[in-house]
Amino acid sequence: QVQLVESGGGFVQAGGSLRLSCAASGRTFSTYTMGWFRQAPGKAREFVAAIRWSGSSTYYTDSVKGRFTISRDNAKNTMYLQMNSLKPEDTAVYYCAATDRDYSSGFFYRASTTYNDWGQGTQVTVSP
Repeated sequence: QVQLVESGGGFVQAGGSLRLSCAASGRTFSTYTMGWFRQAPGKAREFVAAIRWSGSSTYYTDSVKGRFTISRDNAKNTMYLQMNSLKPEDTAVYYCAATDRDYSSGFFYRASTTYNDWGQGTQVTVSP
């Protein structure tokens, strides 16, 4: 129903910054809630951040609080993840996800099963 394409990944040294983008197309009205997940080699997929349609409510996993900022531009049907002060442990494939549902509890935003549509991922590699 919704096609999601991530971009902006790449190689960066520790302490550097990257901005990931997730462009939505198709039934973009099904992107009321959007989020970022990541999966490092040998690790399970991990929640990173989520944002509601208005952008007024955001959620972050503890390990990225204060370093990452999630935002969205609904006119452009695009979600962003600004990543600052990157650490080697941030190295992973980053995926964007979306759902047409709204939730009042942060628990649901952190669950991968909340999301119906997923992008293919973009690689982020942080060197020491």
